[in-house]
Amino acid sequence: MNELKTQLPTDTWVDCTWEEFIQATTQPEYAKAKCYYHNGQLRLEMSPVEPNHSLDNGLIVLLVNLFGVAKGIPLKLLINCSYRQPGIIEAQPDASYYVGERVTSAPTGSSVVNLEFNPPPDLVIEVADTLLTDDIGQKRLLYEDLAVGEYWVVDVNKTQVIAFKILSNGGSQRISESSVLPGLAIARLEEGLQRSRDTDNTAVAAWFLQAFSQ
Repeated sequence: MNELKTQLPTDTWVDCTWEEFIQATTQPEYAKAKCYYHNGQLRLEMSPVEPNHSLDNGLIVLLVNLFGVAKGIPLKLLINCSYRQPGIIEAQPDASYYVGERVTSAPTGSSVVNLEFNPPPDLVIEVADTLLTDDIGQKRLLYEDLAVGEYWVVDVNKTQVIAFKILSNGGSQRISESSVLPGLAIARLEEGLQRSRDTDNTAVAAWFLQAFSQ
């Protein structure tokens, strides 16, 4: 687009320069939007958050946090944090983690994380309901280019976790067990999500901890 439009389409990728992207993200009407930029395109997400989306978002981080507690793995969680490679990429995952010794490298402050000066997170998580195709497609390519450790997509409709390990030589591969959180089977997370449809989070958390104490 040659000039910034008053109203940009949301929940879709739009051709855009980096300067136009920065201009768009400073507009008051997009103050609450999740913002992404990759391969010369922006994406502004402003869809309403449905109950199951919100539930799965909260539960997946609860289970990861409990796993860290159970296994003594240091974790630093950031919710909706924006990561930026100026002029190239920006992403705002639902959740992201720095794990183990790298928690000391987790960014702080009140500005967008500049990846020229900060390392990318070990794990990023996106929760998807109507936008699943994009999360396992374009966004996966984005996180490959950001060189995160792992990328998980929570499929709300199927209570499924689609997990990818980001490869050091580029690309990604589907995994059934986390490598940044050794011993955590993706199927265990999926069972927790499925249990949450019929019971409360406290009961799911108790079951999850019991499973790792055996």
